[in-house]
Amino acid sequence: MRNSTFIILKNPTKFCGIFCLLLLSSFVRAQAKLELKDTKQNFGFVKKGEVVKLNYEFKNSGNAPLIISGVEIGCSCTTVDFPKEPILPNVINTITIIFDTKTVYDRQDRTVLINTNGSAKPIKLRYKGVVLSK
Repeated sequence: MRNSTFIILKNPTKFCGIFCLLLLSSFVRAQAKLELKDTKQNFGFVKKGEVVKLNYEFKNSGNAPLIISGVEIGCSCTTVDFPKEPILPNVINTITIIFDTKTVYDRQDRTVLINTNGSAKPIKLRYKGVVLSK
């Protein structure tokens, strides 16, 4: 055992190669993870024309910075406010969905997809409720 250790230290190229592999393996294991408190919300009953704001609290429970690269929405009645800067591990933040009801009515059941560096698949946020006529 001592002999193999001595050989690694005696051969600096081999030592550097092994060190680089160990360092690279630690980076490969580093990953961001968006962990949501709740992925579904019900805004209840609102009158047509009201603007509904829904906050989705999340935490980066990974060990690398989380980057929200974009969102996918289903209609122009929805906008999303999300952090543009990287979220460090163990930091809590909020994604806000703003739903403008001036062009919709009746039952609403909508989704927003969140794209991050922590998941190959988008994360689905869902919200629903009923828009009443004025």
